[in-house]
Amino acid sequence: MEFRHLRYFVAVAEELHFTRAAERLHIEQSPLSRAIRELESDLGIRLFERTRRGTLLTWPGQVFLDDVRRIFRLIDMAKTNVRAADSGMQGTLRIALSDGIVPQRLAALLAQCRNDEPGTDIRLFETSFTEQIAGLRYDVYDAGFACADTVGQDISAQPVWQDPLVLAIPARHPLLAQKQIRLQDALAYPLVACHPQHNEGLYRQVERMLLRADAKPIVAEYATSHDLMLALISAGYGIGLACEAQIRASQHVDVIIRPIVGPKLLLNTYLLRPKREPSSHLNRFIERLLPKNIDQEK
Repeated sequence: MEFRHLRYFVAVAEELHFTRAAERLHIEQSPLSRAIRELESDLGIRLFERTRRGTLLTWPGQVFLDDVRRIFRLIDMAKTNVRAADSGMQGTLRIALSDGIVPQRLAALLAQCRNDEPGTDIRLFETSFTEQIAGLRYDVYDAGFACADTVGQDISAQPVWQDPLVLAIPARHPLLAQKQIRLQDALAYPLVACHPQHNEGLYRQVERMLLRADAKPIVAEYATSHDLMLALISAGYGIGLACEAQIRASQHVDVIIRPIVGPKLLLNTYLLRPKREPSSHLNRFIERLLPKNIDQEK
């Protein structure tokens, strides 16, 4: 197996069309087909199903694609790290971000890190929660931030930030006649919810809160990002349940915040990292983030 085999495989897997993949790679289709046959022969596994309807990835092919993409990410990181070292950087931290972390808090932390330790290169990667967990397990990332703490026994989840969950309501909505709103009253209206795959951790937390309150929303739309959620709310698609700090930071004039009646509902953000001895760079990063409870683990 050669590196070119992996590169060719990814092109075919993403295009699902040998002619388009060959054009993308700037090669003829014949050597591309031959390389894929060589790869399948070397693995002893069929990676593609070729039918009259087109080319499809087999399930083993999908698993292989995920791992090959991880290999390419590691190679890209290796290139970045060696360039950073050549420019005078003394270490690198790879931090994964999921669930739309509050930008002001992250910015303040990064600014402090750059001020205290300018020789450490901090690289940020926006991923899904599932990809973040896999990356932490396979040493693609050193640590990450997410809104979920169901991470498995090999990953540590330490709570770092809490933010109130509030109602995000479009301007001129009848609910705005109330200064505080019961959750059950709010959910009589359609809800713009965060997407269960794209914002898995945040979705899980909100879902647990709704279950405890015995509240059953009518979901009008699922939003894949915080900005899209606010756009849909502003357009009148429904109300939203969102992080107060994020809404205030967006300064969206057509979306109004209202608190929820009763005990304050809090969204937790967690620092995730593998349960192994952290590097000195990661240890100092954690100390800045959790100066009083660095050894606390969930």
